[in-house]
Amino acid sequence: MGSTTIWSWVDRERTDLADQLEALSADQWVVNSLCDGWTVRDVAAHLTHSQLAAPQMMAAMLGSGFRFNTMMRRLVSADDRRPDQLVAALRSAAGSRRRPPGTTPADPLMDVLVHGQDIAIPLGIDRPMPGPAACVVAEHLWRMRFPMNPRRHLKGVRLVATDADFAVGDGQPVTAPIRDLVLVLSGRRRLSAGAAPA
Repeated sequence: MGSTTIWSWVDRERTDLADQLEALSADQWVVNSLCDGWTVRDVAAHLTHSQLAAPQMMAAMLGSGFRFNTMMRRLVSADDRRPDQLVAALRSAAGSRRRPPGTTPADPLMDVLVHGQDIAIPLGIDRPMPGPAACVVAEHLWRMRFPMNPRRHLKGVRLVATDADFAVGDGQPVTAPIRDLVLVLSGRRRLSAGAAPA
């Protein structure tokens, strides 16, 4: 899939997620997300930080000792915008092609798809994951070595999507919808003893 198509999915998913966030109650914004230690509000804030200007991003990296996870957490903890401001920021990011240095268009797509689930699942919201976009993200995750390294945890397993053209790995086959496989590859779900996502 070319970068133009990937960016079109990013735009679509950012807009759709902004619509969902806009409909949340005040109580829902403070529910714990699937991201350890982060609420729904924190994840929403994080999704807007890819739009920081390069000097701001560099200052954040320097202030965090070039530790990626530390930087992300510092940015979120310092972000005091209201929910409506976060919704507006996420919505305005649609159409932007800005991304952190060293990343590809697949990275913002991964962020919005995976973090969309981080928000939706704890709230009991069914958030569909478009098959073609999910396949791009799954392939991207499979190749990643930092900050996630799914191959290390999935040795001896072959992941096969039941609803998309996606298969990676060698070993015992595990079949599941592509959304579930993305959640496994991103560390949101684990494989149970029967080798099915749990």
